Amino acid sequence: MTHTEHDRSGTVRRPGGSLPAGPGPEQGSGPSRPGSRPDRGHEGHEGHGGHDDHAAMFRRLFWVDLVLTLPVLVFSETIQGWLHLTPPSFPGDGLVAPVLGTVVFLHGGRPFLAGGWREARDRRPGMMLLIAMAISVAFVTSVLGSLGVLDLELWWELAALIVVMLLGHWQEMRAVGQARGALGALAELLPDEAERVVDGGTETVSIAELTVGDVALVRPGARVPADGTVVDGEAEVDESMITGESRPVPRGVGDRVVAGTVATDSSIRVAVDAIGDDTALAGIRRLVEQAQTSRSRAQALADRAAALLFYVALAAATVTFAAWLLAGDAADAVVRTVTVLVISCPHALGLAIPLVIALSTALSARAGILVKDRLALERMRQVDAVLFDKTGTLTRGEHAVTAVAALDGDEDRVLALAAAAEAESEHPLARAIVAEARERGPVPDGRDFRSIAGRGVEASVDGAAVAVGGPALLRERDLRSPGALADTVEEWSARGAAVLHVVRDGEVVGAMALEDEVRPESAAAVEELHRLGVRVVMITGDARPVAEAVGERLGIDEVMAEILPEDKDARVAELQERGLRVAMVGDGVNDAPALARADVGIAIGAGTDVAIESAGVVLASSDPRAVLGVVRLSHAAYRKMVQNLAWAAGYNVVAIPLAAGALAWAGVTMAPAVGALLMSASTVIVALNAQLLRRVDLRADGPDRDDRDGVPRAPGRTPRTVDTR
Repeated sequence: MTHTEHDRSGTVRRPGGSLPAGPGPEQGSGPSRPGSRPDRGHEGHEGHGGHDDHAAMFRRLFWVDLVLTLPVLVFSETIQGWLHLTPPSFPGDGLVAPVLGTVVFLHGGRPFLAGGWREARDRRPGMMLLIAMAISVAFVTSVLGSLGVLDLELWWELAALIVVMLLGHWQEMRAVGQARGALGALAELLPDEAERVVDGGTETVSIAELTVGDVALVRPGARVPADGTVVDGEAEVDESMITGESRPVPRGVGDRVVAGTVATDSSIRVAVDAIGDDTALAGIRRLVEQAQTSRSRAQALADRAAALLFYVALAAATVTFAAWLLAGDAADAVVRTVTVLVISCPHALGLAIPLVIALSTALSARAGILVKDRLALERMRQVDAVLFDKTGTLTRGEHAVTAVAALDGDEDRVLALAAAAEAESEHPLARAIVAEARERGPVPDGRDFRSIAGRGVEASVDGAAVAVGGPALLRERDLRSPGALADTVEEWSARGAAVLHVVRDGEVVGAMALEDEVRPESAAAVEELHRLGVRVVMITGDARPVAEAVGERLGIDEVMAEILPEDKDARVAELQERGLRVAMVGDGVNDAPALARADVGIAIGAGTDVAIESAGVVLASSDPRAVLGVVRLSHAAYRKMVQNLAWAAGYNVVAIPLAAGALAWAGVTMAPAVGALLMSASTVIVALNAQLLRRVDLRADGPDRDDRDGVPRAPGRTPRTVDTR
């Protein structure tokens, strides 16, 4: 069958259908922007390059210094008075607090002193400098008190302050490490070893020893060690860790598989064509890492607020010290000043956004939603129109038999005859007919297959001459559709279906309608977007009847038909001129200009191709309901950012005056250690609130459990078709 047979149905098709998804550009997300800084509030943590390493460091420091602090507390006269303790007496017992307090200051305070020095040196004052100033003031005051210069010692406050700060930082590093653990989880998808096929059998080698061109044996339950093509065998492959698809997908000879996926039921042999940093998994890791370190508008606001807070805290500490000194209470002046410096640390403020970013990008990657542009994700919550490309997005981009009519009423027999005649054809319509017939029952053998260019096919089936074709075949043979079929065929044609007739021994015995199959998930996606108050628009190069039929079936608000690929971006601009914020959903190939022009560009069905430059968000699966996951993620991440910023800012508004002694007249005061505890508690609260993002279900078929921003919208609207002639 020649390519011209595609016209045999008589269906009018305009240019602009989606192109087949070819291989994308080289994998990878590209380099991160120079100079991008994920978190100014954390720069003092010795880079925070490895959060697990920092968590271990702070844990070790905490336990060691906690042991050293206990004797300091026991030998503190203040603690003794509170708890009515009588410590053991021995020569030199008066040096316990000064000696151990100094050790705690130098040992446990080292990260804060080093971080504060770096912030001062780089002229970027922040949290670490405030902590360093607070513990340094407490230490110098205590030393002078021990030497008799001042009548004030803060050894127990100093030791307790450092221990509490170490505990807070340990918990923070644990939270950040868990949030950013997606990169490590992706790395762990790769097996340590692979079975390489050699003459006479297989050999076990490390992943690093595999080279392009090798053939790897993947046994049932094992992970694919590298990207490649199946050259032998068939298996159901679990790709959920890459695409978010919950069901295994069949993979056979000629199909691509990617590193990290699992052959679930049988063995396959894979010819390796990408290893190491060239694999899709490596590209996804780079993309997640880039998204986690990218900056958002909210992060820029938080950074400015954290920098401003340093000067506010410094001014508050200066005023506090001066006010209490003028009041004639030097001891309280020092204590209140230290407490103000500690409690106003912008730790929670600096952590508010990075944790949300880290968690949201990690969770989305697991669900097959790959965020390339953080700003695009932030804009998604404001979108009020989603523009879907029809072919390959709302539909499968493949024809399927949608209706069969038979003169004698035996539809299965008519379909079987057509399938027998089409069995040797490679045409997409033929494959659709054969597939549908085999699902319904056995298909007889056809002989003497012959392709009739531009009109159809012909073969001998059970001794009868059977031909299948469109109107051109009927005209050539001077046949007409029988009256019993005429109305049905006319209805099919009116909605844009490809209509093929089945002719047996010179008589029309039936007809079939073939249409671009609408994805069963599309209706649910449109309905849910309507519930959220989002207008749904469809754009296609197909003829108007085809577009209208799909639009009416799915409840699309507006249909743009007969649009050439190069004109799609103009239609996006037209929607934007109406005041709509538009998200464009396409395949990332011929939709690239429109994806780039839209407020949010979403490439769908990209599989493992994460390098689609025109899209801000890449969906690995082809399920249009995945767009809802992007909406949920945008709303949920924004809520957590706002909540964290509100808590962090509100905490400081209340805590600084309280630490300064504004309520001392009412007997309400705060010790430095209590201030450190509250500061650490605020950080932990921010971290725990960010962790609640894990409740958001981003699966395409998941319930909308965590989105409270939806606006119900009345169903049953008739789509409006835009005539572009």
